[in-house]
Amino acid sequence: MIRIILFLLLIAVVGGGAAWLADQPGDLVLSWGGLRLTSKQPLFLLALVLVGAMLAGVILRALWKVPAYVRRNRRERLHARGRRAITQGLLAIGHGDSTSARVHAEVARRHAGNDPLTLLLHAQSAQLDGDRDGAQRAFRAMAEREDTRLLGLRGLFIEAQRADDPVTAVMVAEEALKLSPSSSWASHAVLGFCCAKGDWAGALSIIDNNQSSGLIDKATYRRQRGVLLTARALELESVDRDLARESVKEAVKLAPTLIPAAVLAAKFESEAHQVRRAMRLVETAWLAQPHPDLADAYAHVRLGDAARQRLVRVETLAAKTPGHIEGALAIARAAIDASEFAKARAALEPFTAAPTQRVALLMAEIERTEHGDSGRARAWTLRAVRALHDPVWTADGYVSDRWRPVSPVTGRLDAFQWQTPVAALPSDKGSAIETSPFEEAMLAPRPVEPPKQATASELLAPAPTPAEPIEVKPAAPAPTVQDNVPVPAALDAEPAPAEPAAAPEPAPKPESAPPAPAPLFRSRTDLPKTAPAPIPAVIPIVRAPDDPGVDEDGPADEFAEQIGPPKAQIGGWKGFLSRLGS
Repeated sequence: MIRIILFLLLIAVVGGGAAWLADQPGDLVLSWGGLRLTSKQPLFLLALVLVGAMLAGVILRALWKVPAYVRRNRRERLHARGRRAITQGLLAIGHGDSTSARVHAEVARRHAGNDPLTLLLHAQSAQLDGDRDGAQRAFRAMAEREDTRLLGLRGLFIEAQRADDPVTAVMVAEEALKLSPSSSWASHAVLGFCCAKGDWAGALSIIDNNQSSGLIDKATYRRQRGVLLTARALELESVDRDLARESVKEAVKLAPTLIPAAVLAAKFESEAHQVRRAMRLVETAWLAQPHPDLADAYAHVRLGDAARQRLVRVETLAAKTPGHIEGALAIARAAIDASEFAKARAALEPFTAAPTQRVALLMAEIERTEHGDSGRARAWTLRAVRALHDPVWTADGYVSDRWRPVSPVTGRLDAFQWQTPVAALPSDKGSAIETSPFEEAMLAPRPVEPPKQATASELLAPAPTPAEPIEVKPAAPAPTVQDNVPVPAALDAEPAPAEPAAAPEPAPKPESAPPAPAPLFRSRTDLPKTAPAPIPAVIPIVRAPDDPGVDEDGPADEFAEQIGPPKAQIGGWKGFLSRLGS
């Protein structure tokens, strides 16, 4: 506004002066060398003089600014050359050409040494060459400048991680977090460090700061806060149970599907005799992700229950997700504890064709506990070695036997998931260990024949007579029997009439059954099956046919018993006649 007023005043002054000059009488004469100009209107000559003076001033000003223009043009050309070198150097770093990147970095340092990207190019080329000292010097120079301080801190953090120096990395991340609270990498690093050392209060404050800075949304904030509260509750379970109970209650409200939170909260509710509330917590998490810890917590939700009561409760939980393997495994576990082996087999039957390791181990336990069959138990255990893997807690390729709030590989919060490891996923390659015939024979189903009910015609039919035993004649001559042995009752000519024996039950007819695998031990078909001969009441003494018997014609010796063993008695008819004569 002031400039407009001043401009209008200047126009008014110039106009007034021109009017005054035009009203003045006289002639205006301009004489320059041979040039003489005369005008009755001095205004025109004055205007001509002013125009000439302005042109001369413009020319003189242009000549005055020529050196500055030359210097600026040269500086811009050098800066453009440096920017071109920076661009080419970053492209060389992108495709891994360290030599070209180093050359372009030197060109950029000469022509654009004050450019922040020049320092970045030097640091990146040093990292590509493996020169950690040079990279650290470049990043320190960037951290000392106001415009590249955060970038330099990020580079120093990365170099500390590569040098396996967690203390320096955390210190740099904390400084960067103070400088810029919205820095995601700094908050992530400090959060992982707080979780690693168990500083749950510091981790919770970082989560709150991330939510207020807009780094995470509300759903992610609730989930991560629930994870941190669950971790604190698990750590303080045996130290400060009151704080652990409060933490896990808040965690369940924030993340009701978090399995460790639901299990621990159900345990605290069960101890407080809030059985229905504990069951609802477990059921909510079970519908989202069935897990064996949830099944165990549901089975023991009421303290002091018998094994059969736990089995009924687990069956109710498994019915909420029909066909899921975790429900079948939970039923089998509870049935084995309750000695209900038929229910355990029925629950595992849909998964025995391609069993997982837990299925095979449960089948081995059933065989060992129910029948004491160590052979089939060993076969199932051998099958569990090459069976499919069960889901486990996995994060970034790391497999853990328990849940953890942070991944030990990347430090990512809430990274552990209940899933099958990547190394255990099926592939198109064949199995390294093939099933052996022994294992197939041992795992063959037991041949169980149902009892056959006799019909009315079979009950009224006369009992069949047992077949007489078949005598097997040996190739050697029959041995002679000693005469003085009494004749056994089984050899009498006219045996006494025996009492009618009870008719044996007819053998059941073989029924058609599905083909079973080959048994381990097969019967010999080349040997005739003979009925066992009846055992006589008195066992006869059998002697060899060439045995002459005892010679009693020799001289009697009263000291014969002291000299040698007594002689055997004469056998055959001679012995009988000699004894009869004496």
